[in-house]
Amino acid sequence: MTTERARISLSVAPAHTGSELLAVMSARLLKEGQTVFAGVGIPLLAAILAQKTHAPGLTILFEGGVIGPFVEAGKLPPSTNEQRCSRRANMLVSITEVLLLLQRGYVDVGFMGGAQIDRFGNLNSSFIGDADKPKIRLPGTGGGNDIASLADMIVAMKHEKRRFVEKVDFITSPGFLDGGDTRAQAGLPAGGMFRVVTDLGILGFDGESRAMSVLALHPGVTPADIKANTGFELPVPDDVEVTPAPTPAELAILRELDPEQLYTA
Repeated sequence: MTTERARISLSVAPAHTGSELLAVMSARLLKEGQTVFAGVGIPLLAAILAQKTHAPGLTILFEGGVIGPFVEAGKLPPSTNEQRCSRRANMLVSITEVLLLLQRGYVDVGFMGGAQIDRFGNLNSSFIGDADKPKIRLPGTGGGNDIASLADMIVAMKHEKRRFVEKVDFITSPGFLDGGDTRAQAGLPAGGMFRVVTDLGILGFDGESRAMSVLALHPGVTPADIKANTGFELPVPDDVEVTPAPTPAELAILRELDPEQLYTA
């Protein structure tokens, strides 16, 4: 890893795409020594970026049965079941064994995206519209329901009114359900939504009501921007923080990982 980092040029222009912003801000939330369940795309880029910067001991899990891989720069896997996911992995096991680790409490963070999210962090990746005649069919849960039911969740997605809705069309992956203690009452005492990272800011959840609120805005973003792109009331504190912009070093790592901009365009 030291050799790989030594090759990185620090002369990258500071301009960045929205997807690069999502990856950088998400990576900063991951901590040294954690175990993270990551999907392909932004979640994987963020996890690798964290490994290469401040959390070299971060362990990545893939749903396909891979534990502790180090994905090669420029050769990102297109799915969690692809052979490139297994480079330098500690273990290759079955899907069942990976999900059993999750059930036993060995996974700290689950990391995914979604098509819709509501004020209590419930995610929809199943369909848009009516269940009998949906307007759009989406990929579905995969392991999303398991992960959201048992681990602390980080969600990365674009901040748009059509995505941030009052009530999701279908709960694929549970957040805090109807708020308060309804998640625990439904038999899910562990885990829950931790952070939502968007191209406008970083969002968290109140400890009692479990409703979403703004923790920080990205540089140049205003409370009016948040309001215009959210389909429900999303509080913004008067003294809201502003996130530090992505650094040239962080952007250089991302661009080495994804030189063709498959996920960061």
